[in-house]
Amino acid sequence: MASKKLNRFERARLIGARALQLSMGAKPMIDVTPDMDPIDIAVIELNKKVLPLDVRPM
Repeated sequence: MASKKLNRFERARLIGARALQLSMGAKPMIDVTPDMDPIDIAVIELNKKVLPLDVRPM
C-alpha cells in the first residue's frame, strides 16, 4: 500500500503544473498579493490543501 504523503517528485510535479496554470491566467485558490510569484502561490495552495490537482496511482 502506498503512503498518503507525497514524495519530493510528486510534490515538485504538482507545484510545477499548478504554477504553469497560474502563469497562464488560472484563478488562484487563495488570497494573493501582486508581488507573489506563481511558484509561491502553488506552494501555499499545496500546504493549505486547496490545490485543484490530484495524484492518482497508476
